[in-house]
Amino acid sequence: MQNSFYANTELIGLIGYPIKQSFSPFIHNIAAELTGTRIIYLPFEVHSSNLKDAVKGTVALGLKGFNVTVPHKVKVVDHLNKLSEEAAVIGSVNTVVNELGKLIGYNTDVYGILESLSAYKSQINGNQVCVLGAGGSARAVIYTLIRNFKPSKIILINRTEQYAETLKQHFKSKMKFDGIITKELQQPDLKNLLNSCALIANCTSVGMFPDADDSIFTNSDVFVKDQIVFDLVYNPVKTKFLQLAESKGGIVVTGLNMLVQQAAKAFTLWTGNEFPTEKVYKSLLLYVTK
Repeated sequence: MQNSFYANTELIGLIGYPIKQSFSPFIHNIAAELTGTRIIYLPFEVHSSNLKDAVKGTVALGLKGFNVTVPHKVKVVDHLNKLSEEAAVIGSVNTVVNELGKLIGYNTDVYGILESLSAYKSQINGNQVCVLGAGGSARAVIYTLIRNFKPSKIILINRTEQYAETLKQHFKSKMKFDGIITKELQQPDLKNLLNSCALIANCTSVGMFPDADDSIFTNSDVFVKDQIVFDLVYNPVKTKFLQLAESKGGIVVTGLNMLVQQAAKAFTLWTGNEFPTEKVYKSLLLYVTK
């Protein structure tokens, strides 16, 4: 009986480096168990130098699909056959579906971000927002904000302003949005800019386990009361960044809900089955906080 189960079970993977901290295997394997879906989800640590071979290997091994995490979300695009509309505009992929040997890239982070911030749409609409970081996650956040929340300006802050400028030009070209202002992280005038933002979104990995005492800002003065502060880092659930925002009366949005929501979209793309969002979220919360 055990042999027949595995013979009819499809494999889904996660590629990234490092990935030991990822909760995705827990999420998808729990979802499979709850829905009776015959998939097994496994993490594969893939160095950048091996990305091309790893992607080709997923086809050779017949994986149903795979997730992509840092640092491969942008570079994986070069190794896929087709992109969904949002992935093509963003230039970043976090979910790949294998359709008879053809690899199709999606960005389900968009769905996760939209679900996480939808309750605050009226507060964000027409106002200035801030995005921290210029990697694949920042691309997804910027796309979602422009497409669904219509901010007046996006202040894009990065350690290296050149990378932020590249993103500014990307979205000016792809989405005809000319409201991105780039700043370097160490510039002295950031406090007033940040105080005037309706939303601050951390799209960097700063503060992720095991470096949970780190925060992109060490002073709470950059945050103000009733400001929406969103951290895409999900481990720990309440990062130092969010703790600082909360101490100033900010409305904090954790990355854990976004993680589950983007996983829900990916699970449906791979299996066609509905994802048990609430049950998975509760199981994950118990797993993380135990």
